[in-house]
Amino acid sequence: MLNLDFIPSLQTIALFSLASLILALTPGPDMALFLARTVTGGRSAGFAAMFGASTGLIVHALLAGLGLSALLAASATAFFILKIIGGFYLLWLAYGAIRHGSAFSVDSNAVPKQTWLATFLTGLGINLTNPKVIVFFVTFLPQFIDAGDPSASGQLLFLGLFFLLIGIPTNAVVILIAERFTNFMQSSPRAMRAFDYGFAGIVTAFALKLVLTQGR
Repeated sequence: MLNLDFIPSLQTIALFSLASLILALTPGPDMALFLARTVTGGRSAGFAAMFGASTGLIVHALLAGLGLSALLAASATAFFILKIIGGFYLLWLAYGAIRHGSAFSVDSNAVPKQTWLATFLTGLGINLTNPKVIVFFVTFLPQFIDAGDPSASGQLLFLGLFFLLIGIPTNAVVILIAERFTNFMQSSPRAMRAFDYGFAGIVTAFALKLVLTQGR
């Protein structure tokens, strides 16, 4: 019989999906790249940048999942400490989103046209060379895992890759409506702040959930 214990509960997947969707829609360097390449080179260029960035995320997700699995196997206490640190990190991200807002700027005139491969490599480089990505994975994934679950290691890897299943179609839709999306975001400060508060709210909820769960 096929063992599917590595798949988290439906409740966990639903919560993780909601968080991943909000994170995917939150403006950042990768989204700005997708939109800029789409505006200057068409949708094929936008998808090239997205596939490159997604490949980088796959690498980070695997490294984070394997690293966290090894940490969990070595010491449940150390894993718990990491979860607490992760909770404070998420609160810091929420604070930053409210105080400083999202850095979203698409200057199509400053983006030179590139080949599909060059655009792919640019997207790949944006995520592979960004230490904040793996720091985020290392502090984000443990919030959805019970260290006492015997299948926790498999669930870490599952969620790390599941994040891509949410992000890729979400980003694809953004690329397909790139011009309208860009104009809307740049002309609507309220929309930008809505993203900021939505992001801050969801990561704060994760941090509080962690504290309350461990405090019982």
